Amino acid sequence: MNHILTLCIGNICRSPIAEALLKQQFPEKTVWSAGLGALVGHPADQLSVEVAAAHGLDLSAHRAQQLVSWMCQSADMILVMEQGHKTQIEQQYPLVRGKVFRLGELGQFDIADPYQQPKPAFEAAYARIARGVADWAPRIRQLG
Repeated sequence: MNHILTLCIGNICRSPIAEALLKQQFPEKTVWSAGLGALVGHPADQLSVEVAAAHGLDLSAHRAQQLVSWMCQSADMILVMEQGHKTQIEQQYPLVRGKVFRLGELGQFDIADPYQQPKPAFEAAYARIARGVADWAPRIRQLG
């Protein structure tokens, strides 16, 4: 369990935060993020940057990238934000079945996309992402 991919749609709001939180928890692991419909080359959304910074995370170096097959093959675990993302990636890349999970799987929740919403939507997304990472961290440690 050394390669963890986080995934959302644009790769500018949710998955960069999940990536940063997982890197904080697991500095020894390779953690990266991508989007199903990425705004390729774009930095993280300004509100994601602000909310992350308020929690001690730096997203300034982030640039969005599109999900491609090598990422799916390289990842030991893929954490998505919504059930629909899981369905889409499993249809697009059938070989990923068994290693794609919702970040909110254990708590039975999706993480709504805050894109083009006011700051409270980003704060709510951050809280759910942080909860999802906290839920998964012990299991990731158990899996090695």
